[in-house]
Amino acid sequence: MSITQNSYRFGAVLTVAGGLAGAAIALYAYLTPLTGINGSAGALLVIVSSLLVAGAGLIIALIASRFGRNVLRVLTGLGILGTALAAGFLHQPMLILAMVVAAIGLILDCMRPARRASLMEGALL
Repeated sequence: MSITQNSYRFGAVLTVAGGLAGAAIALYAYLTPLTGINGSAGALLVIVSSLLVAGAGLIIALIASRFGRNVLRVLTGLGILGTALAAGFLHQPMLILAMVVAAIGLILDCMRPARRASLMEGALL
């Protein structure tokens, strides 16, 4: 594999990493007493949404259909914005930073060159 074949997945990896980091931060805030949001429904919702962002980043890396990737990119972007907004309401700046990392990854993924679906790549759609 050449460098360009591997480099286009870097954005999806950042999106997955940001989502997993966000889920870990929200889980810590949900379980730890004296964080102000321990046991709250908002923190639980952010855990789920962060895991969905991470899952979407993984699917974006595997999907072959350009239309499917673009639809999933838009939905993932909305999920990142919503999760960052919820993190702001929960007063969790580290969670906002994790969503910024996920957003940077999504932007990098959108900037990658268009490619054709091939049998060698993991084509889900």
